[in-house]
Amino acid sequence: MSSETENIPAFANLVDLAAERLGGSALEANDEFFAPKENLLKPGRGVFVPDKYTDRGKWMDGWETRRRRDEGHDWCVIRLGRPGVIRGLDIDTNHFIGNQPEHASVDAAVGRQDAAPDNLEWTELLPKVSLGPGCRNLFPAESERRWTHLRLNIYPDGGVARFRAYGYAVPSLRNGSDDDIDLACVTNGGVAILCSDQRFGQMNNMLMPGAPVNMGDGWETQRRRGPGFDWAVVRLGSRATINRFEVDTTHFKGNYPGRCSIEACFAPGAPLEDFDASTCSWTEIISEKALEPDRVHTFTLSPGRRGPFTHVRLNIFPDGGVARFRAFGRPDND
Repeated sequence: MSSETENIPAFANLVDLAAERLGGSALEANDEFFAPKENLLKPGRGVFVPDKYTDRGKWMDGWETRRRRDEGHDWCVIRLGRPGVIRGLDIDTNHFIGNQPEHASVDAAVGRQDAAPDNLEWTELLPKVSLGPGCRNLFPAESERRWTHLRLNIYPDGGVARFRAYGYAVPSLRNGSDDDIDLACVTNGGVAILCSDQRFGQMNNMLMPGAPVNMGDGWETQRRRGPGFDWAVVRLGSRATINRFEVDTTHFKGNYPGRCSIEACFAPGAPLEDFDASTCSWTEIISEKALEPDRVHTFTLSPGRRGPFTHVRLNIFPDGGVARFRAFGRPDND
């Protein structure tokens, strides 16, 4: 278990596959008397409004069950927004102090997106663990399987503010189409695994599908007061031939990077959480280019610089924010 004062593990910087914004859904719960299950997958960590009540009791920004007066435990079934590998779990009890569950466990299953929870075959992903009050309870997951559904079990009852399932998507990528796909996008298995800084916006924000909502929906570093530059490493969803990149500074007007460059490497066996960028042979494929505020920049690769690659590194000079980063190409399965 991790508290707020401890170091956040590397897996918590990966993609939350259960997130509402990726299509994650709380399908069914045995009880949601005080607060609905859908809150579990919402953004943020939940808020607390001291004087807000409902006809059932205190309003809480999370999932909260009634006090159990019999044997058993409570549970909620969640369909992941994207099927994938889970590297860690966050059972966040923020604002639940004295009414949090004592313990929790998590089961996982593989099934169709429209599968009924009763028809799924469950496998234990996280054994029963103790939970702390009012904190992020972070636990590694030991499975390398691709999952589609999770079941959060709480013992015996209580409230959980948010539930996160960190990992990376494992989609079915096809290379038979004539159209390029964005191999950096989280829905296609892309994942940002390392960066120099993410003080104001997490690195995986820039790999999300769709247009950026606002300045908070991107990757943003703090102001650099010394020499150097900021960077982020993205593992592509597949080894791929890349034809063009997009560096999108939408919403970043007074804090966009002045310039950028892009490097790439081929490291198919490199680890995810413990990736060491210094052990890779990086090739600059896009030299330093000037950036402008609040616009999409497109950079096309010359034929001799297209790969195949497994990782790309976006360098920004000297610092600033990037709303979206796209790497368009084709999976290379040869």
